[in-house]
Amino acid sequence: MQTGTRPVLLLMIFLLMIPATAAPSGSRGDDDSTRVIDLKLQERARLAAERGLEFLKQTQDADGSWTDKIGRKVHYEYRGRLGKHVGVTSLACLAFLAQGSLPGRGKYGEQVEKGLDFILRTVQTNGFISTDESRMYSHAFATLFLAEVYGMTGMEKVKEKLKSSVGLIVQAQNETGGWRYQPGADDADMSITVCQVMALRAARNAGIHVPKDVVDSAISYVRESSNVESGGFMYQHEVGPTGRVQRSRTTFPLTAAGVTALYGAGIYEDRVIDRGLIYLTRHRPRRYEALNTFDYYYGMYYATQAAFQRGGEYWTLWHKNTWSDILSLQNPDGSWQDLVGPNYATAMACIILEIPFQYLPIFER
Repeated sequence: MQTGTRPVLLLMIFLLMIPATAAPSGSRGDDDSTRVIDLKLQERARLAAERGLEFLKQTQDADGSWTDKIGRKVHYEYRGRLGKHVGVTSLACLAFLAQGSLPGRGKYGEQVEKGLDFILRTVQTNGFISTDESRMYSHAFATLFLAEVYGMTGMEKVKEKLKSSVGLIVQAQNETGGWRYQPGADDADMSITVCQVMALRAARNAGIHVPKDVVDSAISYVRESSNVESGGFMYQHEVGPTGRVQRSRTTFPLTAAGVTALYGAGIYEDRVIDRGLIYLTRHRPRRYEALNTFDYYYGMYYATQAAFQRGGEYWTLWHKNTWSDILSLQNPDGSWQDLVGPNYATAMACIILEIPFQYLPIFER
């Protein structure tokens, strides 16, 4: 995209968003002052995302990767070690794509191209995208990144690697309809399953074949993870010997992921979604929790997608509160921070702020 068209395009986007952010017609807030406030918030969000992208530009390694803590949750703690992170690299590149850059094109085209080359080099012969013992989380985000690149550019060097990584996801699905940390696991959990579902959706949108029964089984798993009483989504569920579903914890990130997965499957009107959105409103995390967790930005990443797909008043309130929180958490150097690391948190925060721009097909309504 030519840089000269950028300000005009952003202004058009902001003007188009005004009706969605203004108060309902007839209310006291439906006036020019409200629109000015919303435009100011949107401009602040755009500038914050640019500062975050500049931070990521500076922290990219020479080989195209980004380094952060590769680890796992152990008793509600995040433990790991620093390494070249496939998942974080993919998310950082997605943040650049969501700004409007493409490999070799746009303001951050060089960074995207180097990141893409790194990811392509890490695709193993069986299709698994992994470095330093990273797991299916990272594989899913890497597949999502490749799918978005291929869908927008048609690059042949991406197509075969993408087909291979999609094949790995298809083969790794187990009898529950879900996925777990490693390919071949017998059990599953909601968090990892949704990551695979979104990667498959992006690949299918880009023209890569994804078996229908794989998607149907995955959506069944997601549906069965809904807790009717609370409206939230469970981490895991198993059917006991009496046929009764054994429930595990429900959380904000899991619920956000579950609702987004159903939207991604083309399900827009459903009581499960309605209950999930109510749960998200009631259990919205406080911004001060971000620094001491590893799933704040993960949860807000999916919750913002869910709110954007719902649209209307739900999106109006959600994006205003979310952007205010995210903006308040940005560091003077343009970064954000959590237990995984500054590159991960910054990439996620930028994507959250960029979702309404709809540059990425995965975010389109």
